[in-house]
Amino acid sequence: MKKNISFLLYAFFLIVSMGLALGLTSCSSDDDDPTANDQEKPKIEDGELPNPIDCQNYRRGETISFRYTFTDNVELGNFNIEIHNNFDHHTHSTSAGDCPLDDKKSPVNPWVYNQDQNIPAGLKSYEAKVDIAIPTDIDPGDYHFMIRLTDKAGWQQLKAVSIKIKE
Repeated sequence: MKKNISFLLYAFFLIVSMGLALGLTSCSSDDDDPTANDQEKPKIEDGELPNPIDCQNYRRGETISFRYTFTDNVELGNFNIEIHNNFDHHTHSTSAGDCPLDDKKSPVNPWVYNQDQNIPAGLKSYEAKVDIAIPTDIDPGDYHFMIRLTDKAGWQQLKAVSIKIKE
């Protein structure tokens, strides 16, 4: 009986001490990760010569020279550029402007562009520059140029720009 009690006490203390050891080693400090306390969204700023801007016209076969400045209070992450048609005149809850729209139409060969872009690690400010070739065989018309900027902590900022692709 004495052996059973000793064994049970030993097992109990072993389990408790293992639990404490695991608990102490699994804790970490937010001080190790500067993004842990980041509560601010990154910013998409116009900079000196932003491009594209609302109501800008392009022709099939031309190049859109994307130029914007990105900033964050802690660290930038990455960005995404998406271009899709606005033939149905839908809107986004950002600054996509009130540009004159063509008549509504059904897409036949609409342009769909969606590319992720990396930002070098450790930056709080970044001058984004991407040249995007407009295909020659797409439907001309109204398009949305979407910019999604994500910081290292996962906060995201969205900017929508209305552009027109002509023949």
